Amino acid sequence: MSRKWKVGIVNIVATSRIGENLDLKRIARLNGAKYDPKVFPGVILKVEQPKAAILVFKSGRTVCTGTKRIEDAEAALKKVVEDISRLGIEVKLGQVKIQNIVASADLGFDVNLNALALGLLEDTEYEPEQFPGLFYKLDEPRALVLVFSSGKIVIVGCKDEECIERAVKKVYDTFSSMGFV
Repeated sequence: MSRKWKVGIVNIVATSRIGENLDLKRIARLNGAKYDPKVFPGVILKVEQPKAAILVFKSGRTVCTGTKRIEDAEAALKKVVEDISRLGIEVKLGQVKIQNIVASADLGFDVNLNALALGLLEDTEYEPEQFPGLFYKLDEPRALVLVFSSGKIVIVGCKDEECIERAVKKVYDTFSSMGFV
């Protein structure tokens, strides 16, 4: 069976370590850097190509957000390491770990969220007065799926694209078996 949905990655969150005991005031001299330790304990750096935001902490830990491809997250982190190195600060990019991938898909059919909440009672949370979507927790693969009545879904918690595909297939198969398709 060929799949009936199109999945798109919306955001990737990746982390790495580039050093330790970093001089954030010096790093904040980089073009476009934002640093206000009273508001946030790290330097916020924007990378234009590939487009990303990198948080750099004194501990040497970094967080990269805003890319839609794993390769772009790695490239953005490499660029930040190069920029910081040009300041005379000794840094080196460590292993890049994907912490979370946010993806969206359209299942191609409407979903009655009230019926879904009743049918999947223990794995869902649905408060239509507070939020228009239903939260559906998957154990395998481990992910959280936000389901909207339009059939559009948002998948969070996966660390690779294979997990996302499995999550969407499981949602599709479960909803099909409940008569939504």
